[in-house]
Amino acid sequence: MSTYVNAVHLVNFREKSNLIVNPMAKLGCHFILYLCLVIYSLIVIAGRDYYTILGVPRNANTNQIKKAYRRLAKELHPDKNKDDPEAEQKFQDINAAYEALSDPEKRATYDRCGEECLKREGGGGADPFASFFGDFGFPFGGGGGGGEQETPRGANVVMDLYVTLEELYTGNFVEITRNKPVVRPAKGTRKCNCRQEMVTRHLGPGRFQMMQQNVCDECPNVKTLEVEIEAGMADGQESRFIAEGEPHVDGEPGDLIVRVKALPHPVFERRGDDLYTNVTLTLQDALVGFQMDIEHLDGHKVTILRDKVTWPGARIRKKGEGMPNYENNNLFGTMYITFDVEFPKKEFTDEERNSLKGILKQTSNHRSYNGLHGF
Repeated sequence: MSTYVNAVHLVNFREKSNLIVNPMAKLGCHFILYLCLVIYSLIVIAGRDYYTILGVPRNANTNQIKKAYRRLAKELHPDKNKDDPEAEQKFQDINAAYEALSDPEKRATYDRCGEECLKREGGGGADPFASFFGDFGFPFGGGGGGGEQETPRGANVVMDLYVTLEELYTGNFVEITRNKPVVRPAKGTRKCNCRQEMVTRHLGPGRFQMMQQNVCDECPNVKTLEVEIEAGMADGQESRFIAEGEPHVDGEPGDLIVRVKALPHPVFERRGDDLYTNVTLTLQDALVGFQMDIEHLDGHKVTILRDKVTWPGARIRKKGEGMPNYENNNLFGTMYITFDVEFPKKEFTDEERNSLKGILKQTSNHRSYNGLHGF
């Protein structure tokens, strides 16, 4: 609408200035008016700018798009913004943007001719929210009023997902395959290849239940879910996928709970947001100084420069080189580096011993003390 108003103002200006402008100026006014109308028409045809809605550049990769969508979905969910009359529309916009840009074919169509072209070719209509994230703590699928009888639910399924420390540092998206029984009505003889198998379910300490279960080769009981490993997640932190657990014949299915488990790392040990590592030095480097680089979890180098003596057990710290904080990825913990000294194993000659004594100029110190302090 603003483009149309500017074009009208331009026409009025041209008409009022007819007596004082030359023919070339009139031609320029016509061209500008035509250009404004063309731009306005393109905006109307193209529809919404999905890249602007998600706040990502046009060359953004899939992970950037997914991270932007997850962040905005948490921030703009209508249940979290009940006082905002535009919350529902904003949420629909980011859903539509993610649906289009996360699919390579739909994204190519959108980049070629915009939202209207995408709709003509059958894009739109899916709700990526629940299947992409799991539960954010918002009620989905309609609320239940107080006093109503509680709906029976299937059992929750807890699954450990083992991830590397690198993934916890930078973040990642992991696809998992969920094989779950699907309860669905069927008339007459089943067309899919189903069979009955006996399964054992653990109910508690010393309690087991034998039951039959349909195992179908062609039924839609295999589903791929995407788990986001967010930067800074802690070991044992959980992500919940609503209604992806065990089904219930007379009620609702339970939830799938994915629990993050960090694998041991050969270089770093994580404690909270801090990282710990050890470096072994030669005796020469420990005495005269050294410079070295430690490769961090994302590949960047942490430089250590020492121009003085480094004794065994000495520890230095590098602020901002630890793990990202889960709540605020702009904050990082500290890296603590402890040094070990590797002594030479060769036998020194009398001449070499005297040379070392002359260089070090130390007196003998054979002090005994309690190094355990009661432990």
